Amino acid sequence: MHVPDGFINAPVSAVAGIVAAGAVAVSLRGARRELGGERTAPLAGLVAAFIFAVQMLNFPVAAGTSGHLLGGALAAILVGPYTGVLCIAVVLLMQGVLFADGGLTALGVNITVMGVVTTVVAYALFRGLTRALPRTRRSTTTASFVAALVSVPAAAAVFTLIYAIGGTTDVPVGKVLTAMVGVHVLIGIGEAVITALTVGAVLAVRPDLVHGARGLAAPLKLRVGGELVDAPAAAPAPTPVAARSTRKVWATGLVAALLLAGFVSFYASASPDGLEKVAADKGIDRKVQEHDAAGSPLADYGVKDIGNARISGGLAGVIGVGVTVAVGSGVFWAVRRSRTPDAPVPRTAESV
Repeated sequence: MHVPDGFINAPVSAVAGIVAAGAVAVSLRGARRELGGERTAPLAGLVAAFIFAVQMLNFPVAAGTSGHLLGGALAAILVGPYTGVLCIAVVLLMQGVLFADGGLTALGVNITVMGVVTTVVAYALFRGLTRALPRTRRSTTTASFVAALVSVPAAAAVFTLIYAIGGTTDVPVGKVLTAMVGVHVLIGIGEAVITALTVGAVLAVRPDLVHGARGLAAPLKLRVGGELVDAPAAAPAPTPVAARSTRKVWATGLVAALLLAGFVSFYASASPDGLEKVAADKGIDRKVQEHDAAGSPLADYGVKDIGNARISGGLAGVIGVGVTVAVGSGVFWAVRRSRTPDAPVPRTAESV
């Protein structure tokens, strides 16, 4: 759903840029609380790189139409909603500047739609579901599935609203809304599957690293005199340093991202994604503009002057993952370092 230049007029794009900048500023403050542990900054950078890689894997959803992960739900559940917004913003910035994917004047629109809307909607629904459901890993995974599913058509609806206000073509908004929400419900199913599988995998290995699963374990109950009471809390056993380390998780995640972007992406669907298909069918793209970075050496996810499509695309994906994890980790490290000295550091499994 990367909006190119020319879909939305300049005044509305500017307003969307201001909204996105405000959301990023708020997220920078909120992320200082979420990035409490020493190892959380590189993990957040890894999440951004993993989302970048998975977004390269377009999957078919209907005849002649594909979809890809938006990632807001996944980022919010894994590293927190504020950090999640920053993760998506970093990914969109890298895609726009290096790969000519998503217009530069439309960057504010893309961050608002793909980053802010998906993250806020998904995390609000996720928290509501986890409070209502039993506090188990299965319930957490189910909640992540539902939250991711709903976040995608919600983003499509917000894009339609922005188009209704500042679209550059005269197309009936009702038709755009029906088409956008309809196809993105299908894309949302793929988003939900990817999100649930990823969250479930991390929960199975290191539940302490899933922001949305903090406090997952319910207190042990004992039946005393016919009534259920909380069992006395046992003294926590010292956790070995090796058990607290996130190096294996980080390395495994990075290798997975590199394989997805460098190899699996070659087999992704070549069909236009949901927005591209709707834009072509409804005429939204009549005034689309060439990307300012169209001449970039990595434009369109290929390395310039390399004729072999497999090698060119794979190398571009690997470079993208490397740059995103480096930039993301640097941003999150700087955010964490900017904590005020008297700010309380949340107690997590990494800090106890």
